[in-house]
Amino acid sequence: MNISTSQAQAPGRVPVAVIKLEGQLDGQSYQELIAKAQELYHAGARDFLLDLSDLTYISSAGLVALHSVALLARGEELPDTERGWPTYRSMGRSTEAGIQKHVKLLNPRSEVMTVLNMVGFGSLFEIFTNPDEAVNSF
Repeated sequence: MNISTSQAQAPGRVPVAVIKLEGQLDGQSYQELIAKAQELYHAGARDFLLDLSDLTYISSAGLVALHSVALLARGEELPDTERGWPTYRSMGRSTEAGIQKHVKLLNPRSEVMTVLNMVGFGSLFEIFTNPDEAVNSF
């Protein structure tokens, strides 16, 4: 998976860290996304737009990465990704907590969107098709 980052800011709005994901977000790559989000967070980023337009596949490990970015943006402790089921249970609690204000998704492909909806993430994250609208929403 390739990860690239940029920053966007609408006039009068907060800066947004844009993370573009290309390829597959799975057990081989999910920690890269978590590490990149942590790096940006420690550099001051608090709002994240994940551009999924070139993400071709997301596994359960990829879902853990998305959940971890949401927790990070809320200032919460990240789950221990080595613990297995407790991590998945914490994802369920997050979906019950409602929509994420500081992490939004851009252009997920239909196959990725199917997985997001299957686990309830379609209602956890605001999803946009227009990058300007996404940035303006923060």
